[in-house]
Amino acid sequence: MALYRVSTAEQGHSGLGLEAQQASVRTIVEREGWTLVAEHQDIASGKDDRRPGFQATQTRCRQLGAVLVAARLDRITRRAHTRSGLLEEGVSIRAADMPGADDLMMRVYAAMAQKERELISERTRAALAAARARGAVLGGDRGWRPPTPPCTATAATRRAEQAVRTAHRVTLELDALRAMGITTHQGLARALTDRGVPTPRGGAGWTHTTVARVIERLGA
Repeated sequence: MALYRVSTAEQGHSGLGLEAQQASVRTIVEREGWTLVAEHQDIASGKDDRRPGFQATQTRCRQLGAVLVAARLDRITRRAHTRSGLLEEGVSIRAADMPGADDLMMRVYAAMAQKERELISERTRAALAAARARGAVLGGDRGWRPPTPPCTATAATRRAEQAVRTAHRVTLELDALRAMGITTHQGLARALTDRGVPTPRGGAGWTHTTVARVIERLGA
């Protein structure tokens, strides 16, 4: 059971994004000797789990016990807990860019992504609680301005320290992905993005350049 997704109407109308996904999926289907029962597609954000194609695919997979196949995991959903839920229900998931990943690896992958999100949420709540305990007023522009401009050197040092902490945090992620056979910088970037792992600057999208810099920083 195949699922394809693009984010914009322009991509959907041109068919280019969908065609590339279809080619990837059909390649893995042929290699594994599977039968492609049906294909569904959506033109919507991966954060919207109400998409008709996604809903139809889930229903058919449950009815037939079929494997849900996509070009990449984020084409199914960007929500780690949704992927975890599908796996817990017994729906097998495969991604064309992760050919060596079986059900067990997919469960580990989803669990680690979900745990990372939970840890980030817990740290955020703890930081806000500590700020409130100090009497800090949170949210909005209260009209306060620093008495002196920020120190550029100090800010740069803090950014570098944050980058090192981030690099160490993703070491475990990189090791797990490599164990699954994902070794190229481009493949690692896609996988980290799928898992919702924040970049060193706090963004959501990894690039092969960002991955290379993290690996170089750690010597990983």
